[in-house]
Amino acid sequence: MRARCLSGYDRVAPTIDPSELFLFYRLIRPLLFLFDPETVHRATFAALRALYALPGTRTVVRRLVGARVPTLPLELMGMKLKNPIGLAAGLDKNAECPQAFADCGFGWLEVGTVTPRPQPGNPRPRLFRLTPAGAIINRMGFNNAGMALLLDHLYRAEIGCPVGINIGKNKDTPNEEAIQDYLTCLRAVYPHADYVTVNISSPNTPGLRELQDADQLDTLLATLKAEQAKLHASHGRYVPIALKIAPDLSNEQIEAIASLLLNHRFDAVIATNTTITRPGIEGDLSTHEAGGLSGRPLRPLATEIIHRLYRILQGRVPIIGVGGIESADDAWEKLVAGAEALQIYTGFIYKGPDIVREIVAGLAVRVRASGCATLAEAIAKSRA
Repeated sequence: MRARCLSGYDRVAPTIDPSELFLFYRLIRPLLFLFDPETVHRATFAALRALYALPGTRTVVRRLVGARVPTLPLELMGMKLKNPIGLAAGLDKNAECPQAFADCGFGWLEVGTVTPRPQPGNPRPRLFRLTPAGAIINRMGFNNAGMALLLDHLYRAEIGCPVGINIGKNKDTPNEEAIQDYLTCLRAVYPHADYVTVNISSPNTPGLRELQDADQLDTLLATLKAEQAKLHASHGRYVPIALKIAPDLSNEQIEAIASLLLNHRFDAVIATNTTITRPGIEGDLSTHEAGGLSGRPLRPLATEIIHRLYRILQGRVPIIGVGGIESADDAWEKLVAGAEALQIYTGFIYKGPDIVREIVAGLAVRVRASGCATLAEAIAKSRA
């Protein structure tokens, strides 16, 4: 059956040069960028769903894209990953196309942010490209179809790599009741996730970042860890929990958050979300738009937060680095600063799916040059 379904694709796939495929993306990107970003996003997802309904599509994508990504294994939060590059939350909010992203060679995926109830998010337009700066401003506002649909999508998908689920609170839930939203999400997604990320750092839900304040965060982390223990006992399966933080934090806030992560034995911290500052792009016409900035201008700020966290955590809580990663050099910078693994989003939009191969291949070269056997050993040697 398998040979009959895929035979036509097997004949044509070897005739396609992957380099031509990625060149095509770079050529068509200016055309796509003529249109509203969110419209292009929805159209792209619709096209992916249509393509993946055709027999053999996964085989073609894996051969042309995923198979070209070198293996650079590591372990993160107990998960065995084929490489250190994950897809950051926000791109596939409702887990509509996880197979396609997995087939691009990512080591793992993070879907969401998902809230207990569906919500439309903020009014459009709410997504803006800053193309010369390699950046995006978004004020999406946790737009998502709710937990039930996301979990249904994951249930139907055969993904082939670990998947984290990023959870948040509904916009109309007051902060004093936010814990209930996070508990509701945690209970629902726990059986279906390889890890769960607690998102308290988006700048686009009013008051959300106040949950990063020490007193509120202490209560939230304690409550979630207690619930994690109950779910572990009832499901017979330990699902790690990570905390995603903002880049716009003072040294005192970073120290307080790091201390709470250690006290409550959180499994990881993701640094960072988008920034409300506009570093180095003050002259761009879109900088006046409200929302969080991601991409190249965020890179130094996110890396500095990672460095400050690592000085305190010293590997006792793994750091997942995200923010402005476009190349193997950017990735290495964050790993040496203190990250154990990485996520990308904006770089994927600007450079296309070959970015995963470029970064992993570049990191593999660094590992060989260091004389080390593993990425973790090479990073430790560079930090020494």
